[in-house]
Amino acid sequence: MVQDMTTGNPLKLILKFAFPLLIGNVFQQLYQISDMIIVGRLLGVNALAAVGASAPIYFVILMVVFGFTSGLTVITAQRFGAKDEKGVRNSVVHCLVAALSLSAAVSIFCLCFLEQILNVMNVPQEIMEDAYNFIFYLLSGMVLIVGYNLLSGIIRALGDSRTPLYFLILSSVLNIIFNYILIKYVGLGIIGSAVGTLFAISLSVIACIWYIGRRFEILRLRKEDWKLNKGFMMEHLDVAFPMSFQFSIIAVSLMIIQSVCNTFGPNAIAAFAAALRIEQLATQPLLALGLAIATYSAQNFGAGMMGRIRKGVANASLTSLSISIVMALLVRFVGENMVDIFIKEPNEEIIHTAQVYLNISTLFYFFLGQIFIFRNCLQGMGQTKIPVLASAVELLMRSFAAVYLANHIGFLGVCWAGPIAWIGASLVVSVGYWRLLCQFVKVRRFCWA
Repeated sequence: MVQDMTTGNPLKLILKFAFPLLIGNVFQQLYQISDMIIVGRLLGVNALAAVGASAPIYFVILMVVFGFTSGLTVITAQRFGAKDEKGVRNSVVHCLVAALSLSAAVSIFCLCFLEQILNVMNVPQEIMEDAYNFIFYLLSGMVLIVGYNLLSGIIRALGDSRTPLYFLILSSVLNIIFNYILIKYVGLGIIGSAVGTLFAISLSVIACIWYIGRRFEILRLRKEDWKLNKGFMMEHLDVAFPMSFQFSIIAVSLMIIQSVCNTFGPNAIAAFAAALRIEQLATQPLLALGLAIATYSAQNFGAGMMGRIRKGVANASLTSLSISIVMALLVRFVGENMVDIFIKEPNEEIIHTAQVYLNISTLFYFFLGQIFIFRNCLQGMGQTKIPVLASAVELLMRSFAAVYLANHIGFLGVCWAGPIAWIGASLVVSVGYWRLLCQFVKVRRFCWA
């Protein structure tokens, strides 16, 4: 079902759109957490550390893919907001061609240099083989990962955030089942976790294709829609490449932190991996709100309604503050108990190390929430320079903090790297957003109703 977000109460529309995204993101995090629980309890701490040590590589690729496909579908959402049905269909064709090209390029590059990447990340030799096998099989299914992100992004661009949720819930449940069976009964070890994930994603891709063909008449492609236009492709890539670069910068900064963390040994790696999963789960409401703002701002920008964008962002920002406080308190109360479920036998060192990280990061969730709000709004309007600048600031501050502070205060340096980066990036995107609004006021380019 398509959803026109250019009319109606802004906050109500944003929350209505964000809720299915939240549920979907939570399920996605839960099955990733379940993967780690299954690996940690069935295969041991070293296997859990192997997943944690190599996961940043997969995360970098996911961020590149997510940024690229999100950038492509910004144009689709803008065409939909402008009531240009032919433009929507032609945009989808350009998205498909660009996304398939990306999946081929990323797969070839990563598979050729995977061993070198793991060595650069300081992955300990005792977990190197498991780390290599886990990430190798995930990278082999890159076309499935790209396909799912693109198809679900196209569906969301037309205002439907519920349907991708249903498919994601189904694949999440199946992923847990596949992983458990492949590890415990088939005996594939850590490879079973990667293969199970790919099986689940492939089912989501099939479901998205079926749904788009059956339910979205506006997306039923015609012969003339398949004509590629260089200028129109560049319009997509002008948004997609900066967004992909921006997300990759964020992911690379996390990879640098992981590289520093890897020097502290398997227990610290396992603790950091568990704490990061808990943090990612806790911040999903903030991320969902930001994703909703992206579609909301894209549609209203296409319709020329800057006033609605301004109102929506203000309401979402206040909502984000409330969510940040609630989730921070929740993690502080239950975080230690959640860490314990990742390991088969109690390990006080791992639990304590993970809790130290969470006690620090929870104090700064508000800044992370503001990044999601302002960055996604700017991207929805096709403004990529400010988000890219913010990502560069985040990379520099996170990397400096991780490397410099870790040398002076040990693992605490890793704990402080994220919050320091969040503060810097949030200042850049918020100031950039308000400066952009002032520019639009001066030129009177849009309707402020």
